[in-house]
Amino acid sequence: MLMLFSGKRLGLDLTILAATLAGTAAALAAGGYTQFVIGLVALTTILGAGLNVLYGLTGLVSLGQVGFFAIGAYASGIATLSGLSFWVALPLSAGIAGVAGGLLAVPAVRMAGPFLAMVTIAFAFIVEHGAVEWRSLTGGQNGLMGFPMPAIGGYLFSERDLVLLSVVLAGLSLYLFRRLADSGWGMAMTGMRDAEIAASSLGYRPFVIKSAAFVIAAALAGLAGGLFTPLMMFIAPSNFPFSQSILFLFAILIGGSGTVLGPLAGALVTVLLPEFLSGLAEYRLLFFGGLLIGVLLLAPRGIVGTVSSFMPTRRQEIAPASVADVETVLCKEGSGVLLELDTLGISFGGVRAVDDVSLSIRPGEVTSIIGPNGAGKTTILNMVSGFYAPSDGRILLGGKNLAGAPAHAVARAGIARTYQTTKLFENLSVVANVVSGLSRGALGNPWIDVQSAGNLELAAGLLRFCGYQGDLEKRAGDLPHVDRRLVEIARAMAMRPEILLLDEPAAGLMRADKEALGNLLSRIAGLGLSVVLVEHDMDLVMGISDRILAVDAGTPIAFGTPAEIQVDETVIAAYLGDGSSSAHPRSVLLETVETPVLSTLRLTAGYGAAPVLTEVSVKVRPGEMVALLGANGAGKSTFLSALAGLHRPVGGRIILNDAAVHDLAPHDLVKRGLVLVPEGRQVFPELTVLENIELGAYKRRKDISQDEIAAHLDRFPRLKDRLFSRAGLLSGGEQQMMAIARGLMAKPEILLLDEPSLGLAPAMVNELYAILGELRDEGKTILLVDQMATMALSVADYAYVLEQGRVVVEGPAGELAADPRLTAAYLGGGEPDEAVKEAIA
Repeated sequence: MLMLFSGKRLGLDLTILAATLAGTAAALAAGGYTQFVIGLVALTTILGAGLNVLYGLTGLVSLGQVGFFAIGAYASGIATLSGLSFWVALPLSAGIAGVAGGLLAVPAVRMAGPFLAMVTIAFAFIVEHGAVEWRSLTGGQNGLMGFPMPAIGGYLFSERDLVLLSVVLAGLSLYLFRRLADSGWGMAMTGMRDAEIAASSLGYRPFVIKSAAFVIAAALAGLAGGLFTPLMMFIAPSNFPFSQSILFLFAILIGGSGTVLGPLAGALVTVLLPEFLSGLAEYRLLFFGGLLIGVLLLAPRGIVGTVSSFMPTRRQEIAPASVADVETVLCKEGSGVLLELDTLGISFGGVRAVDDVSLSIRPGEVTSIIGPNGAGKTTILNMVSGFYAPSDGRILLGGKNLAGAPAHAVARAGIARTYQTTKLFENLSVVANVVSGLSRGALGNPWIDVQSAGNLELAAGLLRFCGYQGDLEKRAGDLPHVDRRLVEIARAMAMRPEILLLDEPAAGLMRADKEALGNLLSRIAGLGLSVVLVEHDMDLVMGISDRILAVDAGTPIAFGTPAEIQVDETVIAAYLGDGSSSAHPRSVLLETVETPVLSTLRLTAGYGAAPVLTEVSVKVRPGEMVALLGANGAGKSTFLSALAGLHRPVGGRIILNDAAVHDLAPHDLVKRGLVLVPEGRQVFPELTVLENIELGAYKRRKDISQDEIAAHLDRFPRLKDRLFSRAGLLSGGEQQMMAIARGLMAKPEILLLDEPSLGLAPAMVNELYAILGELRDEGKTILLVDQMATMALSVADYAYVLEQGRVVVEGPAGELAADPRLTAAYLGGGEPDEAVKEAIA
C-alpha cells in the first residue's frame, strides 16, 4: 500500500521534473522574444502555485494578487537600485509581499463571498495608485529602470540565465505545492474549503489556516514579482493593471484548481494563447475571451482535472486495523472524563432559547436530549461544542470550564460531534475524511504526507468499526445518505474523544440502518466514552439510552430513565399538548361528499436511497380539515413538500380534483388550487406586509380586489396597523398570520399548513387556532401538520398518524385524541403499557 502511495506521488514528481527540464530545454533553444515569453510562463506558474493554495485548496477568492506581484517587483527593484544584491532582494521581495498578505488576511479571512473579493480588489487598487502617487520611491508613472542583472561571483546573468532560474523556481513551486497539499496543512485547507464548521469541530483553527494560505499566496506572488523586475528591466504602474489579477485567477480555473499541474497548464494557456492570436490584431482579446469561456463550460474541472478523470487510477491496498486494535485506541474505560452542564443558558436578542440546563454526563453512558421542535436541543449541543457562547452557566470537562471557548479549542479538549445535515469534506476520499480527524487539529510538518501507512490503516479500521463497508477511496461527496452518516461518525471517533455529541444521526435512515446505528452507539459507550444523543426517533432513544433529559422551550422538564420519561405527564404534554387550550369544535356538522379534493395513493418519497415516506395513502374531502400527526422525522413535512411539487415522489400518485398531479411543477399546482404555507413562514422580509399578501395572488394578479384584501385583514386584525411595515419586523405570530393570508389570496382548493404553531407563544397559538377554526367553519379545505397534536385534533375532522414514514393509525379526530397509539408514535415503545395509558387518561 505504501508503495502505491509512493508511486502516485513519484509519478507527479517525475512529471514536474519532466516539465521543468522541458522548460529549461526550450529556454536554451529559444532566443529573443520567445525566451521572454517562456519566462512569463514560468512567473505565472510561480504566482499560480501560490494562488492555487489560496483558491484551489482553501477556497478563498482573491482578485488582488497583482498587488502582491507589484509589491514584490518594486521591492526587488528598489532594493537592487539601492545596492543590495539580487540574491538578497529576491527573498526580501517574497517576504515583504508575504507580510502584506498576512496584514490583509486579518480583515479578509473574516469575510466570505463577494465581500472577500471586494477587499482584495480594493487592495489591488490601493497598491496600483500607491505606485502612481509615491513618486519619490516608485518613480510614479515614469517607473523605475536600470536594474543590475543578478551575478554569482564574477559571472553576470544574461536574460537566458534569468529565464532558466525562473523555470527552475516554477518547478520547485509546483513540487512544494504537492508536498503541502499532501500534508496536514493541505488537508486542513481543503477541509476549510469544503466544510469550515466541520473543520473547526475537528480542532482546526480557521483564522490560522486561512491566514497561512494568504501569506503563502502573497509570498509566491512577490517572488514572481522579484523575478519580473530584472526580466523586464523596467517597471511602472502600467505593468500591474487590475485585469492581470483576473487573468491570474483564470489561469487557475482553466488549468484546474487544486491540482498540482493546474498552474502550469493555466499559465501556458493564458500566456501563450494571446501570443498565438496576435495576428488577429484588435480581435484577439475577443477570441481569447471566447476560448476561455468555452474551456470553463466544457471542462469545469479545468484542463488537468478533466484529463486526469479519463486516466486510469491505481487502487490502494489498505489493510484496515483490526477491531481489537481500534477498540484499544478508542477505549476510555477507567479514564473517562465527566462532562457537567451547570445552569447553562443563552439568549438571542430578547428570546431565551435555553434556560437553566444542568446535566452530568457520565462516561460509559448514552445520555439523550429530547423535546419537540424548537425546544433548544441543538442549541445545547452548539454551546457544548463551542459554536455558541452561553449567556450564563458553565460547561465543565474534567473540571475545566469550556463555556465560551471556540469550537477548535473545545474539539482539542476532547469533544467531538456530528451534525443534523452531514458535513463531510466532499472533495476528499472517504478514508482521507477520517484521517483528517486523527490529529485533533494539530497541523504537523507542512512537508510530511499525513496519509501515512499507519494513519490509513487506522482510518480504515475506524470505518469498518462504524459499519462502513464501501470503497475507501470513493469521493465523499458521492456517498449515499447512510454511508455519509457512518463516515461522519468515524471521522469524529478518529479524534479519540472523551465526549461524542450526535445531532439526529438516525434522520433519513431505514429501520435496519437505525438498528445498526443503535448497536454502534452502545458499543462506543461500552468503551468508556460519553455519548450525548439528540434524536427524534423514540424507539432508538428509548432502546439505547441510560438517561434522558427532556426539554421544552429551552427549559428542562424531566430527567430520568427511558421508562420514567415515557410515562412522565410533562413530557407527554410537551409532545402532544397539555389539553388546556380552548377547543374549537364545529358550529355545525360537516356535510361533504366522499370524493376527495386531494388524495394520495401509496405515495413513496425520500432522499437518495433512503425512503422517508412508504406507501402513504391519505384523502381530504371538500370542506374537511385533516390533521397529519407524528413525531419529528416521521415524514410529515416531506409529505407536504411532495404534495406541493417541491420534492418529486419516487412512487405512488397524487390526485387533485380527479387529476394526477404528481409530475407537475409547484407553480402549476398553485394554479390548480394547491397552496402550501411552509414551515417557518418563509416571508419576504424586505417587502411590506401588503406586498407579501398581494404576492399570494400572483397567479391571478389581474383579479385582485381591495375588498378581498380588506376581508383578510378583518380576519387578521393584527396586520392592519402594520400593513406598510417591512415583513421582517413582524413577530413570529404576525408573520404566520401574514403567511396564511398570503396563501388564502391564491383562493386555494386546498390549503396545506406546515407547523403553523412552531415557535409561537401559547396566547398566539390559541389566537391562531381560533382563526383556523373559523376558516374550517367557512368551508375551507385544509391539510394541517403541527407538532402540537392536541391543538391540531381540536380543530380537525379527521387525522392520520405517521411513524417512520408510514400511516400507523387514522380515524376521526375526536376518537384519535384518546387513542394511546398516538402517544406511542411520539414517545416510542410500540403499544404502550398500562402506566402510559393511565398517564394519558
